[in-house]
Amino acid sequence: MFTGRHRHRRARWPLIGLGGGGAVAAVIVVVVGLGQVPGGQACASPLSAAGAVAGTATHYVLSGTGNCSYPTPPADGLFVALSPAEYDAAAACGGYLEVSGPDGSVRVEVIDQCPPCAYGHIDLSEAAFSRIAPLSAGLVSVTYQAVADPSLPAPVSLQVKAGSSQYWLALLAMNTGNPLASVQVESASGGWRDLTRADYNYWIASSGAGTGPFTVRLTDTAGHQVTVHGITLDPGVVQDTGTWMYGVGTVTAPAPARPVTSSPATKAGVPARSAPVRRQRVPVAAAASSARAHPAAAQIPGQAPATRSPTAAASCAK
Repeated sequence: MFTGRHRHRRARWPLIGLGGGGAVAAVIVVVVGLGQVPGGQACASPLSAAGAVAGTATHYVLSGTGNCSYPTPPADGLFVALSPAEYDAAAACGGYLEVSGPDGSVRVEVIDQCPPCAYGHIDLSEAAFSRIAPLSAGLVSVTYQAVADPSLPAPVSLQVKAGSSQYWLALLAMNTGNPLASVQVESASGGWRDLTRADYNYWIASSGAGTGPFTVRLTDTAGHQVTVHGITLDPGVVQDTGTWMYGVGTVTAPAPARPVTSSPATKAGVPARSAPVRRQRVPVAAAASSARAHPAAAQIPGQAPATRSPTAAASCAK
C-alpha cells in the first residue's frame, strides 16, 4: 500500500542577482518571509466583504501531477498551487481563482498545493504568471478571489483510482467548475453512501462499493448536484459522463455541508484498459446547507515586486 500524495513540483522563484554568501542570505530572507505571517493572526480573521485576498504570487514549473491528482494540467496551462491553509486538505481542488497583478488579470484552476507558502501567497504556473507580470519579476503583489460557476471546459469525467476493487474504491472527479462538497455512491438497497475525501483529492469508500457499475452523485460547494450512471470498475480509465455540472436541467440546492476529510492509504494495482464511455445525467434532490467562514489575507514580508536575475531557488518543491 502507498499514500496517494503528489509532490512533483519544481519552483521557479528568481532571486536577486547576488554572488557567494549574498546569494545564500537572499535565499534565507525569501524562505523566512514565505513562512511568516505578521502577528500570527492572519488565518483567524474574516475575509473582506468582497471576498478578495491581497497577497503575493510567484511562479513554478509543474513536473508530473499536482496534489489534486488530475492526470494532466489544464490544456491552457493556467493553474495555481495554494498554501496548505487555502488548499484545505484538497477542499479547494477543481475551483478557480481570478488573480489580478501589475499587468493584468488571469483565471486559474486550483490543481496543486505549495507546502511552504504562507496564507495569501499563491504559486502560479509560468503561463499564468506571465499574464500578470514578467516572469523576471519573480515575486509580485496580487489580489485574488474564488470564481463562482466559472465556464466549464468539458462535461464531468470520473476516474477510478488504480488499485480499486470491489473491496476498496476511490473516485476522482474532474471538470466540476466549483470545488466539490460531497461525492456519494448509491448502495444496492437504493440509499446513498457518503465517500470521504482524501487530501490528494480522491473520494474513498474504504470498504468498497461492490463490482459496479456505479451510480454516483456529485454536489459542489455552490449547491449544484448531478447524478451519473454506469461508472465501471476500470481503474486508471478516465470515464466521460457526458454530464455538465451546471447549466440547463441541473439541480441547484443550498450549499451543502462539507464532509470530514481524511487520508486513507491506497493500494497499488494495474490500470484496466477498457475504453471510457459516455453517461446520461439524471438530476437529483437537494442537499443540506451550512455556512463556512474563511480566514483573511496576510501581508507577507518582502512582497513588493523586485527585478531579479534568472537564477532560481528550489522552494515549494515536493
